[in-house]
Amino acid sequence: MSLSASAENLTVETQNNLKDYDGSSNMCLELALEGERLCKAGDCRAGVAFFQAAIQAGTDDLRTLSAIYSQLGNAYFYLGDYGKAMQYHKHDLTLARTMGDKLGEAKSSGNLGNTLKVMGRFDEAVVCSKRHLELSRELGDRLSEGRALYNLGNVFHAKGKHIGRVGHKDPGDFSDDVKGCLQEAVTYYEENLTLMRELGDVAAQGRACGNLGNTFYLLGDFAQAIHYHEERLSIARQFGDKAAERRAHSNLGNSHIFMGQFEEAAHHYKRTLALAQELGDHAVEAQACYSLGNTYTLLRDYETAIEYHLRHLLIAQNLADRIGEGRACWSLGNANASLGNHEKALQFAKKHLEISKELGDPMGEATAKMNIADLRKILNLPDSPESCDSDSPKENDVTHQRIQRLTPDGKQRPGFTLPPMKAPSPTKNEDDDSFFDLLSRFQSKRMDDQRCSLTIDNKENTNVVNLPRNEGPDDLIDMIAGMQSKRMDEQRVALPHLPGLQSSSLQKLAESRNNSVPDDNFLDQLVRCQGSRLEDQRSPLPVPAVDVEADPPPARKSGATVPDEDFISLIMRFQSGRMDDQRAAVPRVEHRMANGNVPHATNGISNNFKSNSSGKKKK
Repeated sequence: MSLSASAENLTVETQNNLKDYDGSSNMCLELALEGERLCKAGDCRAGVAFFQAAIQAGTDDLRTLSAIYSQLGNAYFYLGDYGKAMQYHKHDLTLARTMGDKLGEAKSSGNLGNTLKVMGRFDEAVVCSKRHLELSRELGDRLSEGRALYNLGNVFHAKGKHIGRVGHKDPGDFSDDVKGCLQEAVTYYEENLTLMRELGDVAAQGRACGNLGNTFYLLGDFAQAIHYHEERLSIARQFGDKAAERRAHSNLGNSHIFMGQFEEAAHHYKRTLALAQELGDHAVEAQACYSLGNTYTLLRDYETAIEYHLRHLLIAQNLADRIGEGRACWSLGNANASLGNHEKALQFAKKHLEISKELGDPMGEATAKMNIADLRKILNLPDSPESCDSDSPKENDVTHQRIQRLTPDGKQRPGFTLPPMKAPSPTKNEDDDSFFDLLSRFQSKRMDDQRCSLTIDNKENTNVVNLPRNEGPDDLIDMIAGMQSKRMDEQRVALPHLPGLQSSSLQKLAESRNNSVPDDNFLDQLVRCQGSRLEDQRSPLPVPAVDVEADPPPARKSGATVPDEDFISLIMRFQSGRMDDQRAAVPRVEHRMANGNVPHATNGISNNFKSNSSGKKKK
């Protein structure tokens, strides 16, 4: 609920009676309006201070307090404090239900759903967002219905990406659970797009098209992804939205890569690069250079690929992005090796190894060692100790498997061998009878302490209840009621603590709560949502002891100058046949070239700002 809207309602309904309010209520409203003004001006931290001061002043008016809770929740969301944002949106939802304000309940449910989505609590977010949609349709508010559909699409999209990210799968190569979430997202996005076209909201159509393109990309339907991203690009140009135009070009480039249309992909990545430079976003500029370098590698234009990878390396160094710097060195080593510049390739491979060790990246370290070993053989150089170092036996097998997945067709490259796994030493079986005998002697005192005595001395134990013998059933019921009364009192539900609500309104709030009961549909949704959480808490039956493969090392984090999608690994798996064709043959004659120096530059990083109340999602 917007505080401005609440203030307008107060002008009509409540402010005529302000003379009946005490001074604290007037002060609460004034402080809240100042907090709203500061938040609109972009100073959310100062706005939060004024809202908190308004709560300290307190008020009798539930609508004013509800609006303060809503704005506080939004402000904390902008500040990234999602726990407090959820707390105040819950307060807002409680007050809206208490007052029977369905419009306010719809808005607070939507805000709470957005917050829960960001916190990764997707099932609860679905319940809140569906409640938002249900109330909006009941009220006939089509704009609110459109926002609810958009938010539901976002929740299912985020849930699908979260589940699918666990295995780092390629687009379209997800489990049925992930595909089900993404298909749900498509359904809600398409409903939102249809509604926005009916209402003539072109900007909202652009957002829906962008998200539909991203979802179809994850589903592996790249033709549909291109269709929606092109529509998104057209709308972004219509509004002069350079940031949205840049995102659309980047997404189009990714989709064309998987369609095998590399020239088209290069065109869109170049537009991404130009717009990133125009917007002053140096991290995205480096990502575009990285994508262009990989695209020209697929086109076998290695000189151009090296130019873009060097640009990526320069920006990564200036932004202190060691992950991006290591990825650039890896790419530069491969490209130089393809051109026959093996000395340069060896230098970049050594730099890649150095960075991988610094970052604690075992897969990158193993890959660099393979490259170094290959290049030293080509240059007829003796093996270096660092290229022969082996990983620990525990990590060796897993690292070997991960490298095979990154190598086209799973072929092991020559020059990189892993030591065999050591067989685990057999465990000595203890005699069962001896073990239980030892346990019995050790635990005997504890077990005796837990035994219940059958004889009760009423003289010594004054707490023993004497059961009636020849009494009627009424006396037995009275006795049970007396014994259980304390336990029943402990189970009573107390009114929630709502900060800022003055004591004079507590009775009115209690009466309102007695008259407000959630409908059956909402309770059914809540039960279904919480049912899965109960199942998650069940303990599985013990399984027989078997040899378990060691856990893989943690996945490498993405650097600021590397796209979120692991671009090179996706291409290597998807285009494995083409990558095999690009391998450089080992020459028979030693080949040496001079090394070049890398210049430095200075750049900055621009920040993006999230929005919660509108439910927009940056693509």
